Amino acid sequence: MVAEKSPLTVAIDGPAASGKGTLARRLAVEFDLPYLDTGLTYRAVAAQMQLDNVALDDEVAAIKAAQRLDLAALDRDYLSDHQIGAAASKVAVMPKLRAELVELQRAFAARGAVMDGRDIGTIVCPDAQVKLFVTAGAEARAERRFKEVAAKGGTSSYDDILRDIRQRDERDSSRSVSPLKKAADAHLIDTTKMDIETAFLAAKTLVLQAIER
Repeated sequence: MVAEKSPLTVAIDGPAASGKGTLARRLAVEFDLPYLDTGLTYRAVAAQMQLDNVALDDEVAAIKAAQRLDLAALDRDYLSDHQIGAAASKVAVMPKLRAELVELQRAFAARGAVMDGRDIGTIVCPDAQVKLFVTAGAEARAERRFKEVAAKGGTSSYDDILRDIRQRDERDSSRSVSPLKKAADAHLIDTTKMDIETAFLAAKTLVLQAIER
């Protein structure tokens, strides 16, 4: 009797503007897998709390909002709003909310998925068949974000963006609950001097190797 293969889960972690989101979306298309940007789940909770007109420090309300989410139908464009992002940073520190969202994220990944976040390989999907940690130097990431903002008609300065990225890195890496860190068995992909196509091919090779195993 041939053993049935487990659904393929690809865990991708890394700091802001490292290219992990673009990489994750391309891998999901390449391997025909559902894709979840777990950061959007916190934004969706914050957005729902704002619509419900409840305080952003109300953890009970936050958990109720989380339980109403459809993780397969998150609107990236809507949830990318700066104000929602600011609100999300406030709700994301709630331990009980994080525990609730982790369970929802695990349920999403259980049938196979590409998962993109800060704690996928360490907390959400520690048994994922493929773990990638995608990073880049802060200056390179700030330059990418600056160009993205400028392309959309924004006016943020490079120095402001660099400062924000460094502050976010510090916040993500030093928080007591689910800090950003590379899982011991994750493959490191440093995109500082790498274009997205090169990064994608490197990641695709690692996924194919896992499938063959």
